[in-house]
Amino acid sequence: MTESLASASLHTIELGVDGMHCGGCTGRVQRALAGVPGVVDATVDLERQAATITARDTVEPARLVDAVGAAGYRATVREAVAGSDAMAAQRKHEASPGAAATVLLDIDGMTCASCVSRVEKALAKVPGVTHASVNLATERATVEASADLSAAQLVEAVEQAGYGATPIESAPAIATSAPVDHKAAHSVELDIDGMTCASCVSRVEKALAKVPGVTHASVNLATERATVEASADVSAAQLVEAVEQAGYQAMPVESAPSPARSTSAEREATHSIDLDIGGMTCASCVSRVEKALEKVPGVTHASVNLATERASVRAAGPLDVDALIAAVTTAGYRATPAPTPSPAADANAVASSTPAAPDRDARKRQEALRERNLVIASAVLSAPLVAPMLAAPLGIDAMLPGWLQLVLASIVQFGFGARFYRAAWHAVKARAGNMDLLVALGTSAAYGLSLWMLLRDPAHPGHLYFEASAVIVTLVRFGKWLEARAKRQTTDAIRALNALRPDRARIVDNGVERDVPLAQVRVGTIVSVRPGERLPVDGRVVSGRSHVDESLITGESLPVPKDDGDAVTAGSINGEGALLVETTAIGAETTLARIIRLVESAQAEKAPIQRLVDRVSAVFVPAILGIAVLTLVGWLLAGAGAETAILNAVAVLVIACPCALGLATPAAIMAGTGVAARHGVLIKDAQALELAQRATVIAFDKTGTLTEGKPSVTAFDAVDLPRDDALALAAAVQRHSDHPLARAVVAAYDAQRNAQAAPVATDARAVAGRGVEARVDGRLLALGSTRWRDELGIVVPPALDARAAELERAGNTISWLMHADAPRAAIALIAFGDTVKAGARDAIAALADRHVASVLVTGDNRGSAAAVAAALGIDEVHAQVLPDDKARVVASLKREHGGVVAMVGDGINDAPALAAADVGIAMATGTDVAMHTAGITLMRGDPALVADAIDISKRTYRKIQQNLFWAFVYNLIGVPLAALGWLNPVIAGAAMAFSSVSVVTNALLLRRWKGRAR
Repeated sequence: MTESLASASLHTIELGVDGMHCGGCTGRVQRALAGVPGVVDATVDLERQAATITARDTVEPARLVDAVGAAGYRATVREAVAGSDAMAAQRKHEASPGAAATVLLDIDGMTCASCVSRVEKALAKVPGVTHASVNLATERATVEASADLSAAQLVEAVEQAGYGATPIESAPAIATSAPVDHKAAHSVELDIDGMTCASCVSRVEKALAKVPGVTHASVNLATERATVEASADVSAAQLVEAVEQAGYQAMPVESAPSPARSTSAEREATHSIDLDIGGMTCASCVSRVEKALEKVPGVTHASVNLATERASVRAAGPLDVDALIAAVTTAGYRATPAPTPSPAADANAVASSTPAAPDRDARKRQEALRERNLVIASAVLSAPLVAPMLAAPLGIDAMLPGWLQLVLASIVQFGFGARFYRAAWHAVKARAGNMDLLVALGTSAAYGLSLWMLLRDPAHPGHLYFEASAVIVTLVRFGKWLEARAKRQTTDAIRALNALRPDRARIVDNGVERDVPLAQVRVGTIVSVRPGERLPVDGRVVSGRSHVDESLITGESLPVPKDDGDAVTAGSINGEGALLVETTAIGAETTLARIIRLVESAQAEKAPIQRLVDRVSAVFVPAILGIAVLTLVGWLLAGAGAETAILNAVAVLVIACPCALGLATPAAIMAGTGVAARHGVLIKDAQALELAQRATVIAFDKTGTLTEGKPSVTAFDAVDLPRDDALALAAAVQRHSDHPLARAVVAAYDAQRNAQAAPVATDARAVAGRGVEARVDGRLLALGSTRWRDELGIVVPPALDARAAELERAGNTISWLMHADAPRAAIALIAFGDTVKAGARDAIAALADRHVASVLVTGDNRGSAAAVAAALGIDEVHAQVLPDDKARVVASLKREHGGVVAMVGDGINDAPALAAADVGIAMATGTDVAMHTAGITLMRGDPALVADAIDISKRTYRKIQQNLFWAFVYNLIGVPLAALGWLNPVIAGAAMAFSSVSVVTNALLLRRWKGRAR
């Protein structure tokens, strides 16, 4: 690339940021800024309390201020280049070859701060470069240079320093001689899977930037999302393909017009829909439905779950629901749109002429009742055929006439067995095979042999085998009914959660209570909840005090006390007190609805081990047909009669069971994820389940994960004043600050004060990187760090200094209350500590019992980290780790330990590490970003749930292995026995019918599991 740097359409904005006090804060601010579309680089300086952002000219400073505010900090614009100034600068670039410009480079090969220094020095030595800044976390260099300097010169300088560099091409500047096509731009967002570090981000951005028509691509590791701006002729499918070729997975999220432009053209968007599938009986059916759906134009992915009988379909463009249903119908199955709890889902599907699906659970109950009645009727007709066989050993000859056997068997074969013929015919048309085809062929062979013998000699037909065909049909239908009952029990967790949803709410309007349907409640509405009632909404208590039973949502066995300001969750049960609750979330946005969606999603996923089953099921039925033919031919060649050969071939066809193979994995996953959800562990997908059971190392964040995350005053040593007076002064200085340490000081004063009134502070202000100062009773007071104390020249007694050092070694954070005006002096030493969560030590011990090593990874000081680690029995500690470096620590743990590494965290600053780990485990008490990034979410902030998550994952995976083992062994043993003539067709049919029932029943044993964290 040799074009002039003047083509860069970027500007730099500097923000003042208040409220940052540690590396974790800078990481949160940096991530918030990097997530704004159009931002290409963001650097946060803790000492200066400032952020410097390089962004496209379309990014307004107000958007950056809002992003910082959303992260929990205050921001003001210190310096920015206005749009008109940017255009003027661009014109100046065009007129003057020596004008300044900015270029961005992706740097490969950096591993540490020394690398950063070498690259910066190499760039700074290039003639014309005025400034070079390199960010190790994003692996990106921002270079300011004269406009006549080419990017090739910068790349060459970096390569000579021993690293790789690639220029990042930006969109043309706003002021350009070429006309701009305002109709040719749109924005597409993609969810990216598989990224673990900043290098992954770089590779994905490069892959997207190479797609013709793409003008800008920005990838956020924390949210695993890419924002792409491109011309209107660039489709989402092209972008997905580019990402997949780079080695990652992508799925379009939405497509919208670029903020700077508008168009009426149709935009591509991601669409998804779930379909309820009827008529599937085995793994071969699953494969056939998936293939049929994937052939529908526009469909990018189709996944079918035999246990839930549901298909999940995704497409890069609009979905034609009728086309999907027609594809499934053509394949020989039934399909109806699955009901969705989310109103937003309606926007994802195009209008269809298909009527809304009835209540699925009620329909399943009706089908089960109908199936039971058909089984009973079939058994009644089959009993006269099999009874004489059972009576024969007793010397009773009660064999029915041949023609009567024919009538009874025909009704069972072609009436109650009609479903097998229909499904078999569709399988033949699709050039595939399934269980129905095997049953239809086997029973037809037994029926046909008997009919031929009867017609050959009606007076003396000999022994007929009508009872074999009739009993096989009856037993198979009986087995499918039992299987349906067992499968329904695997979804008990979902039904239990759905049952928690109240239909109505009692709202308070101008002091008057009204009972209304839940759909009429809006965010902000005040809802009255009486003792013993279920909460209808997520909200915040504004009046009242009670205890709330949240056991079915969080797994917490004891009622949780609730007071003014406390959050409450829809579906939980109010205790003894009346509450007034301000609604914060309703319907599909409530915690309960999100839990239900997450569990349903996990149950619909296929585990990686299922790929083996899919490969086997693809060839299973053809292989069984081949074995049956060989059995028939073999017995005939051996000199056996046609009767014996046909019966043995029938036994082979009937005993083979692809059903057990198809149900082995999904049944266990449904039961496991369901019982886990009931105990407060939400598993997002089957891959997380499979990886969690293999975890050998778990890295824990400290604050909010192993500790309460609520600092408190652990020591307050006054120098010359009484302790209460000094504490009152400290509270006055901190009263108007929302910093966690300030709240801890005020809380300590409020808890211990006597009747005296609190002093009043004036002129309070934050001093960047130091602390807070304010005037109280005319004196200027300062409350801040030891560094600030030393800068003010305040000397304290050696004993107090020793006391501070001792407290710091014990893991406390030290602050000083001081007189900042003459005469300067220390007033008090304040120590802040964070309490270790109850049960955290037991949780670490429980993991050790499972041979899982625990590691502490935190941004806090070494003293605090070492103290917590010692208290919990953790040997390996990584302290003072910046948010971006946490992902690198996780990567190093993978290399050092060589196994699966899990990461447990709760904050935005943990999101990169959660994404980098093989399994991310997030606390639901933390941020949405952390939960979005993680594969497992813990509904309570109890570290003991981590051990529970590992335990239920291991038990579920063990059930999958058991089910697959028995399903394979059953077929490997049963088919040869049938081929050798050692199994009667009736016995073979019974074995086949109960094989799938045994698999589901084994999976249901997981429902007995009880976690330790109760």
